[in-house]
Amino acid sequence: MKTWHEIRRFPFAVRLLLVNQLGVNVGFYLLIPYLATHLTENLGMSAAVVGIVLGVRNLSQQGLFIIGGSASDRLGARGVIIAGCALRTVGFGLFALGDGLPVLLAASVLSGLAGALFNPAVRAYLTQESGERKAEAFALFNVFATTGALIGPLLGSVLLLVDFRTSALTAAAIFAVLTVAQALVLPARKVEPSGSGVLGDWREVLGNRAFLAFALAMVGMFTLENQLYLLLPAGAREATGWDGAAGLVFLVGTLANLALQLRITKSLKSLGDRARWIGVGLAVTGLAFVPPAVGAGIGSSGWLAAVPVLLCALLLYLGLMVASPFVMELIPRFGRPELTGTYFGIFYVVSGVAAAVGNTVVGWAMDAGEHGGHTWLPWVCCALFGLASAGGVAWLHRGGALPADPVSDSSAPDSSAPLSSASVTSSASVSSPPADERSTA
Repeated sequence: MKTWHEIRRFPFAVRLLLVNQLGVNVGFYLLIPYLATHLTENLGMSAAVVGIVLGVRNLSQQGLFIIGGSASDRLGARGVIIAGCALRTVGFGLFALGDGLPVLLAASVLSGLAGALFNPAVRAYLTQESGERKAEAFALFNVFATTGALIGPLLGSVLLLVDFRTSALTAAAIFAVLTVAQALVLPARKVEPSGSGVLGDWREVLGNRAFLAFALAMVGMFTLENQLYLLLPAGAREATGWDGAAGLVFLVGTLANLALQLRITKSLKSLGDRARWIGVGLAVTGLAFVPPAVGAGIGSSGWLAAVPVLLCALLLYLGLMVASPFVMELIPRFGRPELTGTYFGIFYVVSGVAAAVGNTVVGWAMDAGEHGGHTWLPWVCCALFGLASAGGVAWLHRGGALPADPVSDSSAPDSSAPLSSASVTSSASVSSPPADERSTA
């Protein structure tokens, strides 16, 4: 009830974007996790071709976030969100109707470009509309996103009992409904000119050394978040011998998120020093992988071996609940409000590359651990990622490279005083920033 009351305190546009994110994740996760199986088993494609199709979708999304962010700043977030949802409707529809490689590649490009458009635009719009309550808005955003990520695969598994085409058409229909809803009721907002060209905007953001250092320091957060779909499900299945055990990982996380996310964010926000809590959250995500590393070293098996994995999932979600809302709140404060979308876009480009590298390292550790009999290796690797990122953020915070908390949470949105690019760059020059990584879905 408290969460529902908190939702009603936000402007209508914020509430609509929360529902939108629920729908986006339901539509995405009822299709994408089953796409590789469809391409191999139903269409008979080789693993190499499947890798190309999936890689094109990921590259189209991660590589073009900067386009979506800039478009949001220059054309308005509302139109970019609508265009992104419309493109994903078409892309998912092509997955349902096309069997040939050219059609599937077109579907991958369109669905990836769609995510590149609406992901930074939604976050920019949420930043603009939530005023001084940005952290709470992003906390609720996480709750709706996590819930959608649980419902989507469950709905997809049911629809696959019919066939993949039904699942894909359902996903396309969800995005079509979201497109229409936003076109009809999402309020338009005046776009403030940035005062320079697109390339000038990019140079300004890329010249902000403190921002880039922070984006790189997020390697742990986004690499470890991706383990919810890679290492943790594999660990749960291996421990129990039951494919359905992977679903317990998401169930544990979703229940914890629903019960605790908003409480954690509001409590920590009241204590101040949000950058410090980002570091604490990252440290928790790293320490989350210690119990399964110990369990793997001991060599336990059966349902008893699943306990450390589920504990890992719970702690990982807790760490993300601590850090993620404050990360999203912090990003636009690195620069001018007119470049909010560009900051989010470039942040996600950096994170996409970083997460790809991080996942490659974790995948190598999984293979090396299995072949060498060191099943603890990938868990230790993930723990080091999280702790290294926590250390990077703590270093930036101590060096004064991160924007300070708003002077007063009761002030108007503009009085949260985003630091200018020049001032942040100046503070970052005191000590050279580190280099790490990150990604999104």
